[in-house]
Amino acid sequence: MAADPVAESGMKRIPELIKTIINGQALEFEEGVSILEASAGIDVKIPTLCHDERLKPIGSCRMCLVQVEGKAHPVTACNTALIDGMVISTHTPSLENERRMLLRMLAQDHPREGLREAPDKPFYHFALQYGLTENDFNGSHQTHLLDDSHPYIHVDMSQCIMCYRCVRICDEVQGQFVWQVFNRGHDTKIVPDSGTNLRESSCVSCGACVDTCPSGALEDKSVLARGVPTNWTRTTCPYCGTGCEMNVGSNQNQIVSIEPLLDAPVSQGHLCVKGRYAFDFVSADDRITEPLIRKDGDWHVVTREEAISFTAKRLKSILEEHGPESIGVLGSARGTNEENYLAQKFARVVVGTNNVDCCARVCHTPTAAAMKLMLGTGAATNSYNDIEKAQTILVCGANATENHPIVGARIKQAALGSANLIVIDSRKIELAQYAKIHLQPRPGTNIPLLNAIANTIVEERLFDHEFASQRVTEWDEFCAFIKDFAPEKVEAVCGIKGDLIRQAARLYATSKPSMCFHGLGVTEHTQGTEGVMCLVNLALLTGNIGKPGTGINPLRGQNNVQGAAHMGCDPGILTGSVSLHDATQLFESVWRAPIPWGRGLNMLEMMDAAEAGRLKALWAIGYDIALTNANTTATERALGSLELVIVQDLFLNETARQFGSVFLPAASSFERDGTFMNAERRIQRIRKAIEPVGQSKPDWEIICSLAKAMGKAEFFNYNSAEEIWDEIRKVWPAGSGITYPRLDHGGLQWPCPSEDHPGTEVMHGESFPIGKTAALRGVPYRATKEVTSEEFPFLLITGRTLYQFNAGTMTMRTANAELRATDLLDISAQDAKRLQLTKGEQVHIHSRYGKATLPIRITSAVRPGELFATFHTAKVFLNRVTSPYRDRYVKSPEYKVTAVRIEKE
Repeated sequence: MAADPVAESGMKRIPELIKTIINGQALEFEEGVSILEASAGIDVKIPTLCHDERLKPIGSCRMCLVQVEGKAHPVTACNTALIDGMVISTHTPSLENERRMLLRMLAQDHPREGLREAPDKPFYHFALQYGLTENDFNGSHQTHLLDDSHPYIHVDMSQCIMCYRCVRICDEVQGQFVWQVFNRGHDTKIVPDSGTNLRESSCVSCGACVDTCPSGALEDKSVLARGVPTNWTRTTCPYCGTGCEMNVGSNQNQIVSIEPLLDAPVSQGHLCVKGRYAFDFVSADDRITEPLIRKDGDWHVVTREEAISFTAKRLKSILEEHGPESIGVLGSARGTNEENYLAQKFARVVVGTNNVDCCARVCHTPTAAAMKLMLGTGAATNSYNDIEKAQTILVCGANATENHPIVGARIKQAALGSANLIVIDSRKIELAQYAKIHLQPRPGTNIPLLNAIANTIVEERLFDHEFASQRVTEWDEFCAFIKDFAPEKVEAVCGIKGDLIRQAARLYATSKPSMCFHGLGVTEHTQGTEGVMCLVNLALLTGNIGKPGTGINPLRGQNNVQGAAHMGCDPGILTGSVSLHDATQLFESVWRAPIPWGRGLNMLEMMDAAEAGRLKALWAIGYDIALTNANTTATERALGSLELVIVQDLFLNETARQFGSVFLPAASSFERDGTFMNAERRIQRIRKAIEPVGQSKPDWEIICSLAKAMGKAEFFNYNSAEEIWDEIRKVWPAGSGITYPRLDHGGLQWPCPSEDHPGTEVMHGESFPIGKTAALRGVPYRATKEVTSEEFPFLLITGRTLYQFNAGTMTMRTANAELRATDLLDISAQDAKRLQLTKGEQVHIHSRYGKATLPIRITSAVRPGELFATFHTAKVFLNRVTSPYRDRYVKSPEYKVTAVRIEKE
C-alpha cells in the first residue's frame, strides 16, 4: 500500500467534497454525511419517526425512504451514506403514498385523542400532514397499558408506535437498559426491566425516553397537568457543576417543562433527573418571598427598604465598634459569576476586609490549590469532549453517575465501547461495574495508593521519556522519594493487593491517552490538597497532560462553585484567581477604590473567629453553613456567638431558622440573568425564564442596594448583569474575550483573552502558566487522626445521592422526595446480620462529636466495617457526627472519614 504523504506529514486532511443531485439541485457536501443529513442541510425535510440524531440510525420506520437513481428499490435516508454522483429524489408521488400507507398502518391500532390533543408530536404532526383523520385511528386506551407509578413520567403504551426510540436512547445515551422488548410482530411489547412498572425498575428518571418519544406513549406529567409551554428559554442547569444547558418551557409565569438541548456541547441533548424534573422548588409553598427581620425571637415581615436599612445600620455599627475584620461575607455556588464578583467586591470595597469565601472551601479548594501550585492554574486541564478521545479513563473518588450524571453517562458509554476504565473508590459505585480495574482503598489511604501507582510507573519505566525530559523537573528527587511506596509495601495500609495496583499503573501509563477525573473522595480529607498533587504527578510522569483525551479534571459539585471562587470569593485571591498582591494595581484602577491588604479569613477560620468573639457579623448568600459544615456542634457555637447573621436565600434554611437576624429573599436561577462557570472552565449564560416571585430579587440587585445604603453607591452602579460582566472582563485578562453576544451562540472556555479567540479546550499544550516545566512533588503519607476503636468500630463516609442535592434546599421541595425521601445509612449484609438489623430500620450512629438517627439500607456497595450516608436532610442532620479535622493547606473539612458506632433505636 502506498504511503499517505498527508498523514505522514502530520497535516490536517481537507475533507473531499461529494457531488450529488437532490431533487434536481446540484450540490456538494463533505464526505461522511447521510442522505438525511444532507437533505436537512438544504432545508429538505424528510419525515422520520424512528430517527433521533442522538442515536445510531436504523431506518426501521421506513418513513425516510428516498429514491436513488440506479437503485431498484427506495433506500432509508437516515442510514444511507451520501456517495459521489448520487441522484436523489425525496418526495415523489410514490414515496409520499408509501409514507401515507405506513402512517395509516400505525394509526389503525392507535387512540385518536392524540391527533387533537398533541398535534405537535411528530407522529400526529405527520399524520395530519399526510391527510389522516380521526377515522384512521381505531385504537383505544387500554388500562393494562397505563402506568402512573412514576412521580414524573406518565406511561400509556396504547400510544406506542414501536419505533424503539425509548429503548435505544436508554441504551445508547444513558446506558441504563431499562426498556426491554418482548415478543415479535403484532405481539411486541416494550416494558420496564422490572417486569412490573417504571417506578420499580432501574430507571434513573433522566427523562430521555420521554424526550425522544414521538407519539405521547411517554409524557411528562407536568405537561399533562399544566398544559403545553407557550415560552421557551435557553439557560443552564442550577444543580451540579457539569453545566448542562436546557430549554425551560413556561406558561403564565410558571415552569411547565424542561427539555435538553441537542446542540449543548456539555450535555449533548441529555439531562439528569434533577435538571429535567426538579424545578418545582421555585413555586414551593414555604418559599420566602418577603424580607424578614427577627425581633424578640420571632420573624416579622418587613418591606425591602426596611430590611436593607436595618442591615446597613447594623453593619455600620459593627464596623465602627469592631472594625472591618469583624465582618465576613460568604458568596454562593448557586449564584452567578456576576453576583459572586459583587459579593467579594462588597467585602473589599464596602466593608474593607478580605474575609470573603464560598462553599468551594469545603469541597474543591484543595483541587484549586494543588493544581495552581503544580501547574499554575487551579482548574480542569481538559474538556468533557475529551472523554470520547481517551483510551483510558481514571475516575478517582467520584461517583459520577449519581453526582454528575451526564458526565457519568458519557464515561459509562465510553467504557461500554473501547475505553479502559479504572475506578478508585472505597465503595462499589455504579461505574465500578464497567471498570477493567476497581481499586477499593480503605478510607483515608489515597496518598499511599497513588504514590504506589507512581512507584510502579517509575520502577517499571512506564513513564513518558520525552515528556519527562522536556516538561518535568525534580525528577531525581521524586524518584528517590517514591522508592518507599512499592505496591507490595502499601497493600496492608490500603487494603489492595500490590499486583492489582501495578495492573492499574500499567494500564494508565501505557494505554494512552489517559484522562483523569476526580471528586470529593480525593479532596475531603486531611490530605485532600496533597491527594490532588499525587494525581498531577501521575499525569506528569506519563505525559498525560496538554493533549486531547488526557489531563486532570475535577468534577465540581455545584453549578457555579468553580465560578464563585474564581470570581474572588476567597480570602487570598481576586477575580481570575490572582493573588491579592499581584493584581492590586489593576483592580484599584478599575474599581477606583483601595483594596485591603490584611490577611482575610476563610470560612472555617471565620467560624473559629466567631466562637472566639472576634467575628461579629456574617452575610451568608445562598449557603446553609449550619447544615452543611462538618462538626455541626462547633458551627452552632460559632453562629450562636455572632451579633448579626444576614441570610440571603430562597428558603428559611437551618442557618436562618436557628441563627438569622435578617432574611433577604433571593430570586432563583430561573428568575435572573447572568453566567455560570462549569467544571471544564466553560462560561455559559443563564437567562430569566419567569419573573421573580414576590419581593425576591436577584442577588446582584440586593448587593447593590445594600452597598448604596452603606454609602458606597458609586462603586455599585449597575443596571444589568451584562454591565457587571463587562467590568469582570476588565479585571480578568483571561476572560476578556468572552462577551454576552458571543455567549448567545454557546459557552466559551477560558482562557479566552480576545474577542476573536475561540476559547481553550485543552490547557498546557506547550507550556504551563508557571513556565515550560512543572515539578513533581513527593507527598508523604500522614494518616488521619480519625481512627476506629473498640468504642467506634466503623468508618463512615459521607456524600451525595442521585435524587437529592447538597442541603436538599431545592430537591427536597420537588417530587424527587418521592424517589429518595430521606438520608440512608448504607451497611454491608455481614454487619447488618451481626448487629441484627433489618432493611429500613432506624438506627443511631454515634461519633466522638455527636449523634444522628436514620434508616439503614443493606447493600453490597460498602465493605464490612465501612458505612456510607448522605447529608441532605435537616431531620437527620448527619454533620452532627463528622469530625473537626481539616486539610493542612486550605482547611477543608474531612467529611470522608469519621469513626462511629451503631446503636439500635
